[in-house]
Amino acid sequence: MVRSPLTPEERERGERLGRLLREARGSRSMVEIAAVAGLSPETLRKIETGRAPTPAFFTVAALAGALGLSMDEIAAACSPLAAGALPTHPPAADASATTGGIDSRSPAAA
Repeated sequence: MVRSPLTPEERERGERLGRLLREARGSRSMVEIAAVAGLSPETLRKIETGRAPTPAFFTVAALAGALGLSMDEIAAACSPLAAGALPTHPPAADASATTGGIDSRSPAAA
């Protein structure tokens, strides 16, 4: 199986993940955190430096547990919006928000 090249956005997301993990690790050693997470120190080093920008879900979950981070915190820190990027698809307008709670498309509004 040939893996397609990563996009610049995927690389940036991996770099944000690495920064977050380094900051959360603080003064604790890579060896200590890797052992708690059940990973090799080399794997943790690659993730922290962005050389492994798309780690497996369970790897990220193990690191989150070892570092006291929630998966929500990680997702928020690694999202494109965290980097100041604009969403590629603006959210659709909620009809009920603009019509006082009544959706003009529904039969009840007729």
